Amino acid sequence: MFSQVYYGNTLKEWIISFLIIIGALALNKAIVLFNKHLVKKITSKTKSRLDDILFKMLEAPVMLGVMLLAIWIATSRLNLDQKVDAFFGSSYQLLIVLNITWFLVRFVNAIIEEYLVPAAEDKTTKYLDNTLVPIVRRGILGVIWAIGVMMALRNVGVDVGALIAGLGIGGLAFALAAQDTIKNIFGGITIFTDRPFKIGDRIKVDGFDGFIEDIGIRSTRLRTLEKRLVTIPNYKIVEASIENVSGEPARRVLMKIGLTYTTTPEKMQEALEILKNIPEKHKDVDSKELTAVFSDFSAYSLDIKFIYWVNKSGDLMETPSKVNFEILNQFKKAGLNFAFPTQTVIINKE
Repeated sequence: MFSQVYYGNTLKEWIISFLIIIGALALNKAIVLFNKHLVKKITSKTKSRLDDILFKMLEAPVMLGVMLLAIWIATSRLNLDQKVDAFFGSSYQLLIVLNITWFLVRFVNAIIEEYLVPAAEDKTTKYLDNTLVPIVRRGILGVIWAIGVMMALRNVGVDVGALIAGLGIGGLAFALAAQDTIKNIFGGITIFTDRPFKIGDRIKVDGFDGFIEDIGIRSTRLRTLEKRLVTIPNYKIVEASIENVSGEPARRVLMKIGLTYTTTPEKMQEALEILKNIPEKHKDVDSKELTAVFSDFSAYSLDIKFIYWVNKSGDLMETPSKVNFEILNQFKKAGLNFAFPTQTVIINKE
């Protein structure tokens, strides 16, 4: 029975090739158990995280490599049609290069996650932030995949030089048809180099006010104060005037306080002193940057211009509210009356 021939090979040869593939599956299972029960315990005891990353990223590509090797051994020992044999040979060379490329991509991505991402989140790092890491990751991984694919195509007999030349001509036509996309890409590069803002910053641009959630090559996503997600093409951001609200060292608050015309000069001076002493009662108000002056004689009031700055560490909504309550309480205790529009009517009796 084992000597009977099927498709140019005996049943015995088919069974042996099949068992080689089954053996590869069993070997992969053994590799998983070996890594789980031995390798991980050894690497967890070392100080460096590099060995942990290396073994973790190697496991899947090694298992795929074992299967590819088993399939190659199983098929090469069989007497197959010449076209089928050539197909298996080309596929093997293609998949081996792509498997190595896949491992490199996984390894580099793990290194970025382990070292670059924490460094970007560290506020003391000067030249690296969480805005730059995504573009660095995409650029490096894209280059690795491009090199790997070109090497794989070259291994199967594709003229890579002619292919690139053809892509260059086609790329010119594509560039003419995709000018907006190219503008967005260069806009994204400009944003990453100039760094007018970073992820998490609140900005005002093109009529939108919100927080940056993501910066991509083509567009930037902004979450407005109404919690709506807005996607803005990068070239529009580059061409627009950007106001980085998060970049302000402090928030300026301008108040115009009107007192009645019955206020005496002494009381007006007392009002100015009360305003100048506000920083003593509220730590979030900058004591160095404060202005309180008798500014104008208005139609209905004697006006005081009061300018103060809320420190960046303070609550930009709550602090002005507390300051307003302080002014209201202090002015009431001092007998200072706020003005409102009034009109005096003089009637002459003849």
